Amino acid sequence: MTEIRHQPLAPTHARQLAPGAVIDAHRHDDHQIVYAARGVLAVTTGAGTWIAPATRAIWVPAGTVHAHQAHGELELHLVGLPATDNPLGLREPAVLSVAPLLRELILAYTRTPHDDSPERGRLRAVLLDQLRASPQQPLHLPAPADPRLRALCAIMHADPADNRTLAALGRQVGASERTLSRLFRSDLGMTFPQWRTQLRLHRALILLADGVPVTAVAHLCGWASASAFIDVFRRAFGHTPGTAFGRAPGTRQPQTRTSGRPSRAS
Repeated sequence: MTEIRHQPLAPTHARQLAPGAVIDAHRHDDHQIVYAARGVLAVTTGAGTWIAPATRAIWVPAGTVHAHQAHGELELHLVGLPATDNPLGLREPAVLSVAPLLRELILAYTRTPHDDSPERGRLRAVLLDQLRASPQQPLHLPAPADPRLRALCAIMHADPADNRTLAALGRQVGASERTLSRLFRSDLGMTFPQWRTQLRLHRALILLADGVPVTAVAHLCGWASASAFIDVFRRAFGHTPGTAFGRAPGTRQPQTRTSGRPSRAS
């Protein structure tokens, strides 16, 4: 059984993580805002996975056992908040929209000296105000509990481009379309098409962070064309994949190899 590290205080700092680097499962007695200024960050709990590019941050409530994984060269910024200070009123992890002002506040707060100066206090107050105004984003990929649903989701995780109908997938896992449709709504809180789109967007973010060209990402994740993928991506994130990762549809970013060995909890 993997040991879960316990850190009473959630740190506030900035650090770099290599592509594929993992921070093992751990928990804090504090709340934490987790933000990747560069790269794509995945936070996983027993309830599923939350993923965030540079326009999103992840809220991790106090006591939540969670692990981090970096996709692409990751510039990680962590903001710890006391358990008594919950500006969002959230008891579950969530993905939050990060407007330009909130981004700069997070960067400044994690880089400046950690002291009790009035200036830092004012910076923190504005940061909390911006967090309260940040809308939640539907970027959670929930984990199924039912074994039939787990089997189906495993098939889709192995190949997000699998375009079979729910009925056809049901025949492979031994469940009817009606049963699976009910399970998606009751277990995961969404329809099968909604879950599959979430899965594809998650995989697309990871592939883009790893330098895969936009056109290749579209086909690997099941979209019929790059334009169809770009349209869905824009509606989900408010900008195109090229804007998010700074390249044209056919280009590939250089990749840095890493062992992906776990890092200490943060």
